[in-house]
Amino acid sequence: MDPRTQRLLEAPLLPLILKLAAPNVSGFLAQSAVILVEVWMIGQLGTEPLAAIALVFPLLILLLTVSGGAVGGAISSSVARYLGAGDADSAGRLMWQAIILCFAAYAGFLLIYGLIGAAFLGWIGGTGNILILALAYADVLMWGGITVWLTSGLGAIFRGMGLMGFSAGVMVAGYFLQILVSGALILGWFGVTPMGIAGAAYSTVLVSGLMALAYLLRLMGPSLPSRLVWERRGYRQELMEDILRVARPAALSPVVTVATVIGLTALVARVGDVALAGYGIGARIEFLITPIVLSIGASLTALVGTCVGAGNRDRAIKAAMVGAGLAAVIGAGIGLPLALVPMAWIPLFASNADVASMTTTYIQYAGPCYAFLAVGLVLYFAAQGAGRMRWPVIATFVRFSVAVGGAYVWVTQGGGFEAIIMMAAAGMVLYGAIILLSLKLGAWR
Repeated sequence: MDPRTQRLLEAPLLPLILKLAAPNVSGFLAQSAVILVEVWMIGQLGTEPLAAIALVFPLLILLLTVSGGAVGGAISSSVARYLGAGDADSAGRLMWQAIILCFAAYAGFLLIYGLIGAAFLGWIGGTGNILILALAYADVLMWGGITVWLTSGLGAIFRGMGLMGFSAGVMVAGYFLQILVSGALILGWFGVTPMGIAGAAYSTVLVSGLMALAYLLRLMGPSLPSRLVWERRGYRQELMEDILRVARPAALSPVVTVATVIGLTALVARVGDVALAGYGIGARIEFLITPIVLSIGASLTALVGTCVGAGNRDRAIKAAMVGAGLAAVIGAGIGLPLALVPMAWIPLFASNADVASMTTTYIQYAGPCYAFLAVGLVLYFAAQGAGRMRWPVIATFVRFSVAVGGAYVWVTQGGGFEAIIMMAAAGMVLYGAIILLSLKLGAWR
């Protein structure tokens, strides 16, 4: 057994999780920084571009969560379980299945967007110039999205091997570059002719391609628990099924999560462009908890998967509970200050007073619930490692029903923006509580 696997199976859990998560924090923090900086950049262009990216935000979340969360998490889980069982050869063959799956998933994703993308953006509230701007951004992002899929899938392989440092290093370097490229393409930094909102999409596609190349080159190099070598190429049904066994139910969760964002976006759009812009800022500010939470979650996927592969399910459950506790502290530590002093940071993103007011309403209701959201997200990734996705999927459907269904009923009875956000916050609470309770009651046994 290689030293990496032995450490995952034997080291004290809290220091181990913190050590595994630490490199990922920098990587996912860099990703969130890019999202927030791009919001600031696009905000310099006016309210209409802000409303346009709010429209496209559900599609962006779907792309990132399915590629990185569902498919990426399933890849990490499979790699970790094979290495935990001491089967480095199958882990290497599985890498090829991961690449094949990324291309297949991208093709399906692109087909759906090509058929209904424009109609969908119009359905959730896009009209006039806002719809034109939204399509300019979404078309580039979706048609060039193979680079995002490959970056997510290949990065997941490294996390499955427990090599968080390299994955994080690529993410930090890539996203730092993306800030510079976005500044050039959106606002015209460095003398580049500005492209406006479409520049953000081109930046994402370009930099993701460079990150995917870095991952590929390292996977072919030495000193890895398993390697991507030509001799292991080819389609292997049993290995693909191992990934899909986790990916299929896991994909339901981000799809329903995005459906939640879509439903809320459509309801907010009824209130007006100002409300939509404020909601868009607030929803992206939510990404402040994402880097650390995803860092813990990605670490747990590898840790739990390795423990399950080695037959040590008790340690897997204990690791998940330790990770959930850390997530709760982090979610509360970020969400509560944001809600208590909103005007300390909202003016950085919204110069319009009405937009700032809408963002304030959003964060004051949602912020205190971030602890529950963080717990749910961390345990979602842990469940991927265990290959037990039933209750995370159920919790996601409950969140959708409460947030969108409840908000819709309230709006039809005369409720406004505040009512929508209150139901969104209630959905967060139930999401985390259900997944946590299921684990406590033996969902992994």
